[in-house]
Amino acid sequence: MNRTLVRLLQAPSIIVLLMWMIVPLSMTIYFSLIRYNLLYPERTGFVGLSNYEFFVTDAAFPPAVLNTLVLVGSVLCISVVLGLAIAILIDRPFRGRGIVRVMLISPFFIMPTVNALVWKNMMMNPIYGLFAVIAHAVGAEPIDWLTVYPLLSVIIIVSWQWTPFAILIFMTSLQSQDQEQKEAATLDGAGFWAQFWNLTLPHLARPIAIVLMIQMIFHLSIFAEIFVTTSGGPGTASTNIAYLIYAQALLQFDVGVASAGGVFAVILANIVAIFLIRAVGKNLMV
Repeated sequence: MNRTLVRLLQAPSIIVLLMWMIVPLSMTIYFSLIRYNLLYPERTGFVGLSNYEFFVTDAAFPPAVLNTLVLVGSVLCISVVLGLAIAILIDRPFRGRGIVRVMLISPFFIMPTVNALVWKNMMMNPIYGLFAVIAHAVGAEPIDWLTVYPLLSVIIIVSWQWTPFAILIFMTSLQSQDQEQKEAATLDGAGFWAQFWNLTLPHLARPIAIVLMIQMIFHLSIFAEIFVTTSGGPGTASTNIAYLIYAQALLQFDVGVASAGGVFAVILANIVAIFLIRAVGKNLMV
């Protein structure tokens, strides 16, 4: 009786959640199997896997996959390494530490579009941006970052926003580290690096794995930063899978091919998620 009551109480939320997930996914799969162009909505018909073939054979597909992998890998490396370094640096007590912590994690709460606009107009603008002002001050020629180094610019923008997330997780985890072990290691003559490799890094193994898992899933669908700053260009220099799907849907008006790309992105994200969940699970069992 109790189990039946519990299931009845859970049923509405489970049904809503399933519909929230299954209905859009089912529609995406359906559109991926038919010919459907927004300019010619009357010309529809079943085409099987042709949309998938067109998507993966598109000239922009290999650069998009490569850019996605480079973008995700670079942001993960920068955010984890820099976040870990900053978290360790501010772990020691000093005057104004609370204010510094709040300022360090505040970029994470800025909307991606606002973040991209700030970097595009206030930092990387080749005429009046901060980098241009610094270049003029040292007698160098300003660089049009979004044109010359488009993918690197996106990596910098995304890393600036997501490094605070890593700082927050690592900073919180360091608070639970056994201080008696550190004091004993110091008395035994262990230096900073010895304590870091043998005490701090093993203690942060789980938080690092969790940060990698969460960030990788989110970074696979980065779109706003690319749309606002480079629009995937020049050419396909900064196009990732998410932007390629957008281009097929709302620039080429080909809903069928875009839906096939969406299914591909879902499959890729699930493969990554399964791999990372297993990796994190093994880490948590250690």
